[in-house]
Amino acid sequence: MWYNVAMKMQVDLKTKLANLPDEPGVYIMMDGDQNILYVGKAKNLKIRVRQYFHASTNKTEKVLAMLSHVEDFRYIITAS
Repeated sequence: MWYNVAMKMQVDLKTKLANLPDEPGVYIMMDGDQNILYVGKAKNLKIRVRQYFHASTNKTEKVLAMLSHVEDFRYIITAS
């Protein structure tokens, strides 16, 4: 059962990442209980949020620790 839930979350995150807008905004990273882990801002939400989920060797330990808990994210489009 847990495996199916984990797979569904991965699919949902991939879908959300694929549908991010090329606009400025604020993004909110959350854990499975919808607790806020991080709030950031970006000139281009699609580029910035996707950077977190792409394989890279230059992520800090702090970012890697946060990403191990991220199960969802939200965003708010802003004017700048």
